[in-house]
Amino acid sequence: MSTPESNQSPVAVVTGSDSGIGRATAVRLAAAGMDVGITYHTDKEGAEATAEEVRGHGRRAAVARLDLTRLPGAADVVDRLADELGRIDVLVNNAGTGTATPFLELEHAQFQEVLDVDLLGPFLCSQRAARRMIGQGGGGRIVNVTSVHEHQPRVGAGPYCAAKGGLGLLTQVMALELAEHGITVNAVAPGEIATPMTGQEDEDVTDADKVRQGVPLRRPGDAREVAAVIAFLAGPDASYVTGASWAVDGGMLRMGPMAGSHLKDDSWRRP
Repeated sequence: MSTPESNQSPVAVVTGSDSGIGRATAVRLAAAGMDVGITYHTDKEGAEATAEEVRGHGRRAAVARLDLTRLPGAADVVDRLADELGRIDVLVNNAGTGTATPFLELEHAQFQEVLDVDLLGPFLCSQRAARRMIGQGGGGRIVNVTSVHEHQPRVGAGPYCAAKGGLGLLTQVMALELAEHGITVNAVAPGEIATPMTGQEDEDVTDADKVRQGVPLRRPGDAREVAAVIAFLAGPDASYVTGASWAVDGGMLRMGPMAGSHLKDDSWRRP
């Protein structure tokens, strides 16, 4: 990804950046010198708070609502933000949703909604961003926020696992096809992170009551720890990294059979 020829700063668009990993990423990229397009679904106030943090780093911010259940039109937001900020150099597909519904109880509409938000939405947004990057010249970066459930299943999360697994393989296809244009594509796969999605927004992950026996590092992650990896992949130091999935999970995925062999009851069978 080359620097814009004009005096304009590089531009990143971070979906779902009104809170959690998205907000931490937007702020981290602003600190790295990027102007940032911020999207939200329902929390406009949260998005405006993110924008203020971005501006606090001396960068420009633009805010837009994004509803990824309204496809394909929702992807227009990528072009609108690119127009407002002048270009797009980085896209972070962070917006997501999930379920805690047993497989036999899933409704078609529920499954479809998760696929739209977590897989089809990132596909369409990435197409828009990649076309803009190619038109600009100079390459670009796309980072898809998946989950440890890109790699391992979870009871009660059928649509989420299907979508994140699909996004992981889509990331690899995109990496192969976009490489000739200088666009790198990678995934970041968080484990349990202290965000609104896990009911732990802004909580201290080192508190004693946060001990996680099944995680080698014995705690949840902080959103800023995920944002740091995303920022690396979005920056110049990752110019030879593409098609990879970066787990940010405290070692959770490495447990494998170790976790299973140490379970003491059947509670894992329920969402």
